[in-house]
Amino acid sequence: MILMSVLDKKHIIVAVTGSIAAYKSADLVRQLGTLGAEVRVVMTRGACEFITPMTFQALTGNPVHIDLLDSSAEASMGHIELARWADTILIAPASANTLARLAAGMADDLLTTLCLATSAPLAIAPAMNRLMWQNEATQSNVARLQRRGYNCLGPASGEQACGEVGAGRMLEPAELVDGLSRLLTAASAMKGIKLMVTAGPTYEDIDPVRYIGNRSSGKMGYAVAAAAAHLGADVTLVSGPVALAPPPGVQCKKVRSARDMQRCVLSHIADVDIFIAAAAVADFRPTTFSEQKIKKGESEQLLTLTANPDILRTVADQVDGPFTVGFAAETQAVEQYARSKLVDKKLDMICANRVGGTEGGFESDKNALDLYWQGGGEALPMGKKTLLAEQLLVAVMRRYQYKIKPSN
Repeated sequence: MILMSVLDKKHIIVAVTGSIAAYKSADLVRQLGTLGAEVRVVMTRGACEFITPMTFQALTGNPVHIDLLDSSAEASMGHIELARWADTILIAPASANTLARLAAGMADDLLTTLCLATSAPLAIAPAMNRLMWQNEATQSNVARLQRRGYNCLGPASGEQACGEVGAGRMLEPAELVDGLSRLLTAASAMKGIKLMVTAGPTYEDIDPVRYIGNRSSGKMGYAVAAAAAHLGADVTLVSGPVALAPPPGVQCKKVRSARDMQRCVLSHIADVDIFIAAAAVADFRPTTFSEQKIKKGESEQLLTLTANPDILRTVADQVDGPFTVGFAAETQAVEQYARSKLVDKKLDMICANRVGGTEGGFESDKNALDLYWQGGGEALPMGKKTLLAEQLLVAVMRRYQYKIKPSN
């Protein structure tokens, strides 16, 4: 059952596109209004062929927005006004055409421009023929939108208006209300929390063309940063060299070496509540750097190394420092080494993962984590790093709240 407090007084834009499922959106808007939400409706020209704007105006008590350039809006910038007003935007139904145009980053009508101009959480409720939904192009477009932070609600399977049966039906209004409620709840779960996460490898230069590095892809740290931003945290991501785009809503600081990362972390650590060190920081760097490329020369070369700064220990040692979470990538005796690191570095939590196996770890979209803290632990089974990041943050927040409010 949806709690009134979740949707009460929320500013919700329901965007209706050209699909036979548009008739369901009238009931969706009605239900949202019943639960206390203030709803405004945006319609595409295609949507107006299936249901009239007057229907939505009668249900919401607000004018329906159709045109990109609205002479009645402030400075004719209606899309900016709506973007600032919205707490969330739900596109229901979301046609295959609309998904393609959003994925392409188009801004040629009110809806697409609005989605580019807002920082509010975005959700799509796909509705189309089963073959259109299964088409590789549609699946690629949805995956691209999800990577950008869109939340996909549905579709459901069942009988369709065309007479076929399969996946592609828009979720029922009550299901969409429930999904939107969960989305808004999640979007505020870490509101007010300042979180810093490090990600990726560090590169320690030998000469202008060579360096010491490791196989970290940065996927786990980036997934944690994206999940934290989705949950409403103020996120700073300190990233080593990776081939990943920064997640939406995240402040990303690019670095190269361990010393670069240390300087960046310490210069932005003030007032951080939670620090998650997911980066695979090089333990050593070359003692000297050759300004010129080292020639092949003799068959053997001696490379002298010196220890890099221990960023995690430095942060954990701070007086009144943040809740500090470390990572331990091990090939053997995982729990033993992880718990030793937990105690030695005075961490609040450590995430241990086995690397070098056939599944998970470096350069993979999947992983499994064993979480340890003083007096306890929890296992997160093998799964996609995006899901694992959400599960990790739930555990971190539970321990963080216990630390600041131990009586709870």
